[in-house]
Amino acid sequence: MLVVLGMALLGAVLGALKARKRNGNGADMAQYAAGYGIAFALLGLILSLILVRFVV
Repeated sequence: MLVVLGMALLGAVLGALKARKRNGNGADMAQYAAGYGIAFALLGLILSLILVRFVV
């Protein structure tokens, strides 16, 4: 579960930075952070399930 939370946080930070680089305002940064956070959390969940399935 820590992998999922870590990936969500990483995605949110990367999304906000990408919006800031594109000269977005606060709402743009929040939307990018949410979108990237959800996408990275889903990726982290899949990665976590694969690791648990093959390691345990």
